[in-house]
Amino acid sequence: MRRILHSAAVLAALVLVARAAPADVKLHALFTDNAVFQRDIAVPVWGIADPGEEVTVSCGSQKKSVKAGADGAWKVRLDPMKAGGPLEMTVTGKNTLAVKNILVGEVWICSGQSNMEMSLRSCAGGKEAVEASANPKIRLFTVPKKPAEAPVRDVNASWKECGPDITPGFSGAGYFFGRELQAALDVPVGLIHTSWGGTAAELWTSTRVLESGPELKPLAEGHQKAVAAFAEAKARHAEALEEHKKTAEKAKAEGKESPPAPKAPRGPGMAPSCLYNGMIAPLIPYGVGGAIWYQGESNAGRAAQYRTLFPAMITNWREDWGQEGPARDFPFLFVQLANFMARKAEPGESGWAELREAQTMTLSLPKTGMAVIIDIGDAKDIHPKNKLDIGRRLALAAQHVACGKELVYSGPMYDAMTVEGEKARIRFKHVGGGLEAKGGEKLTGFAIAGEDKKYVWAEAKIEKDAVVVWSPSVAKPVAVRYAWADNPECNLVNKEGLPASPFRTDGPRKE
Repeated sequence: MRRILHSAAVLAALVLVARAAPADVKLHALFTDNAVFQRDIAVPVWGIADPGEEVTVSCGSQKKSVKAGADGAWKVRLDPMKAGGPLEMTVTGKNTLAVKNILVGEVWICSGQSNMEMSLRSCAGGKEAVEASANPKIRLFTVPKKPAEAPVRDVNASWKECGPDITPGFSGAGYFFGRELQAALDVPVGLIHTSWGGTAAELWTSTRVLESGPELKPLAEGHQKAVAAFAEAKARHAEALEEHKKTAEKAKAEGKESPPAPKAPRGPGMAPSCLYNGMIAPLIPYGVGGAIWYQGESNAGRAAQYRTLFPAMITNWREDWGQEGPARDFPFLFVQLANFMARKAEPGESGWAELREAQTMTLSLPKTGMAVIIDIGDAKDIHPKNKLDIGRRLALAAQHVACGKELVYSGPMYDAMTVEGEKARIRFKHVGGGLEAKGGEKLTGFAIAGEDKKYVWAEAKIEKDAVVVWSPSVAKPVAVRYAWADNPECNLVNKEGLPASPFRTDGPRKE
C-alpha cells in the first residue's frame, strides 16, 4: 500500500512539473531550413512561446527582440534585405532554434484549381523537365490540402531545394513560372504551392469578404441553405432505409426479389471560404513578392458574379497579408481560360468567353497581369498539357508588373473601335513590334454585327496597329467580337508571338 501511495505521489509531482515547465519557442512551419525570404521588404518572422516570454531573432547582422503576447504569439519584422544568401537565422527564448540555408529573393504564391495543381510529371515535356530540375536557387513549399471552418494558424510542411526528388509532384505551371523567373532575374525564387482541383473562387475568399456585399452574400447563404437541406434529406433517407429494410425482409420471406435501396443524398460540397481558412490564412503574413493564379473553370457560367468575386478575392488577400509600403498591393498574375470543347460553326454566345471577359476586367486592379492562352488549349481536355508556355507568359508579366522591366509581356488587348462606313476599325494596346496573323495565314476569329445584333463571320486585315473588320452582309456595323467562343479559331498575335485576348465591343468593360 505504501509503495502504491509513493508511486501516486511521484506521478502527481511529475504532472505538476510538466505543467510548470516552460514551453519551447516554436516557429511557424514556413520558417524551416531552405526557406526563401522576400527581398526588399520588411520580412515578418513569427511563432509561439510562453506568454510574456522574450524572444530574440537574429539573421545576418540583424537582431530583433519582442515579448510574446498573452496568447503566446510573437512576431518581429526583419529589415529589408537584398537578394542573396545563404543565411542562418537563430530564434532564442527559453530555448534556441536555428534555421539554415536561407536565401533571399522572390517568393510567390501559386494557387488555383486543377490546372495549377497539375503535376510537373503530367505536363508536356514533364519527364525531361524533372530530370533537369536540380537548382539550389529554387525552393519549393507545398501546402497540404485542408479545408477548415475557421482560419487556421499553421501548416504541416517544409521548404525543399528544387530537384528531381521533389519536382515530379509539384505544380507544373508553378515550376515553369519559377524556373523562367529565376533565370530571367538571376535571384533565388521560392514557390509556395497551394491549390485544389475543381474548386471555385469563393472557396478561396474569406467569410468577411463574402458577407460584406449583396453581390457575394448569396454564396455564403446558399451554402447554408444547402447544408440545412442536406440535413433534412439525410433524415428522410434514414427513414427510407428503415422502410426498405422491412420491405426487403418481407420480400425475402416471400421468396421475392428485394427492391433497390434508396440512394443516399449528395452532400452540399465544400463550404465557401474553407480553403481560404485552411490553405491561405495559415500563410499570412509571410513576406511575398506576388501570386500567380490559374482558376476559373469552376466559375464558368457565373461570369457576372465573377466580375465582383475575383477582384474582391485579390483585394481580400492583399488586405489580410498587410504588407507594408509599396509591397502592400503585391502583384497578382492570373491565367485566362484556355480554348476548350467542340468548335462551333457559327458565331454565338459562350459562358467561357464571358468568364474570360470577367478575368480581363480584373486588370483594372493595380499590379495585375494576365497570361492569355487561347492558342494552346485542347478541345477534348480541360487541362492543357503545355504548362511551359503558361509559365513563360506569367514570368514575362512578373518581370514587368513586379520588377518594372520594360519588355513586351502581353499580347494585343482591345482598346477602341471606330466605324468607317461599312467597316469597323479595331485599335489595340500591347501591339509590341506589330500585329500579325500567326503563321502568316489569313486573319481569323472576327465576327461583326449590325443594328440587328446578329453576328456573322467577318473579313479582317491588319493595318499598322489596327485591324479593319467588315462583311458584305453588314452595311452598318455596330459591334465586333474576336475569339468569342468556348474554343475559337483565332490567330491574331503580336510579333513577339503573344496571342490577342478575346473581346467583344458590345459587352461590359472596365478601363
